Amino acid sequence: MSTERQHMDDEATSNDEIQPGDIATTPQPSAPMSMSDRRERAIEEEGLREPVLPADRTAGYRERWDDVQSRFVDDPRSSVEQADTLVLEVVQDLQTTFGSERSSLEAQWQSGEDVQTEDLRVALRRYRSFFDRLLSA
Repeated sequence: MSTERQHMDDEATSNDEIQPGDIATTPQPSAPMSMSDRRERAIEEEGLREPVLPADRTAGYRERWDDVQSRFVDDPRSSVEQADTLVLEVVQDLQTTFGSERSSLEAQWQSGEDVQTEDLRVALRRYRSFFDRLLSA
């Protein structure tokens, strides 16, 4: 590069104003997460994916739903009736599942056993996950 060209480039650079967008800003580092915060975040993320019902029952319900849905064109009224029955069955299964878990905890309390805080935390996490999914649907 010629010295004249270099001189012109230097002048252009020194005469240009620096615009706010010209300066790259780096985000301020957030405070490091504590081990308990990381564990709680992992538990929350896991809880959102944790199935409420066992996989075999869920798969069975999904297969039955697919069958109900595929029959809609041929018999819409029957499909809707079957869908209503299937949804009611799933809701009853959910009620039974949570009722069983609650009964287990209550049995421990009534027998004088000290229920571990971890068991209660897991139960509350499952309730919260299910509750959030119900409200987001």
